[in-house]
Amino acid sequence: MSSMSPSGPVPGAPGSAPAGAMPPYMPPTAPPPVQAPASPPPAQPPTGYGATAYPPQGPYQNPAPTRKSIHERRAPSIPGLLGLLILLLIVAYGLYSIYLGIAAGQKFRGTTDLVAIVIGIVCLVFVFLFQSAFTIVQPGQTKVLQFLGNYVGTIRATGLRMTYPFTTKRQVSVKVRNFETREIKVNDSQGNPVIIAAIIVWQVHDTAQSVFQVEYYEQFVQVQAEAALRHIATIHPYDNGESGEATLRGATDQVAAELAHEVGERISIAGVTIVETRISSLSYAPEIASAMLQRQQAQAVLAARAKIVEGAVSMAESALKRIETEGIVKLDDDRKAAMVANLLVVLCSDSRAMPTLNTGM
Repeated sequence: MSSMSPSGPVPGAPGSAPAGAMPPYMPPTAPPPVQAPASPPPAQPPTGYGATAYPPQGPYQNPAPTRKSIHERRAPSIPGLLGLLILLLIVAYGLYSIYLGIAAGQKFRGTTDLVAIVIGIVCLVFVFLFQSAFTIVQPGQTKVLQFLGNYVGTIRATGLRMTYPFTTKRQVSVKVRNFETREIKVNDSQGNPVIIAAIIVWQVHDTAQSVFQVEYYEQFVQVQAEAALRHIATIHPYDNGESGEATLRGATDQVAAELAHEVGERISIAGVTIVETRISSLSYAPEIASAMLQRQQAQAVLAARAKIVEGAVSMAESALKRIETEGIVKLDDDRKAAMVANLLVVLCSDSRAMPTLNTGM
């Protein structure tokens, strides 16, 4: 049996083509040079709801205001009696026009003057609508006017006034008012807990800011006053400060002036000005009051002792000089020292001196 060869050309045989389309052989090429990684692009600030960058790149800054601050301006108004007189004249003119229109109909057999009647009705409606333009302003009070949500102005003139109709009128007091803060416990600059309270005298000077810039300006003033009082108490010692340092107990006028400045800066946005501030209550906290009282008593005793010793030395010196000047007795150094010692003991002792007599026995 003869061996059968596979059909088709034999691979690798000379003169035969490959079985399929093979790509031509290409020599290996050198690898591309490695490039340094490009620097990452600068981070873009996130956008959208809740897109806040943490940590912040710089100190917090308040956003720029989108609208201008509202300041008080005078609302146009006239005296109420003058406005009432004008309305009465308009009423009289309207009634007279209606009468002329009806009378013309009776004169010309039923043909009324419609123009005169319409004018009279318009005058009466105008007077009816302008009834809301009257307002009464008490002394020490103002009226802040709003028309359809917009600030119109403030009426400061007292009495019966006439202004724009259909305005919302809000009463704001410009009287001088005062209140006393509650007693708060705070640590002074030396870390000692103290209890302090103050009296704040204030007044509204810009009614528009007090109404539209803050919510409940009376409560705003009280809260900011307590915050300012806490800050002032923490930067001053209660007493026994360094040389030239203002203390809460020793420099009350300076502390009151600093408190007025601090409170005035905090509440200026509400259109309120500070008239006067005073410290009304100041004491150590109960937990250290007894210890601080002992320290104060010790300091008082030391000061009294120093004064007594100073006086005793002066009296002993005066006695020695007088004895030597008048020649009462000749004293050597030892007897002078003994005499000075006895005088100091007698003058500086708390108890009554008991002299000892030497009889020579």
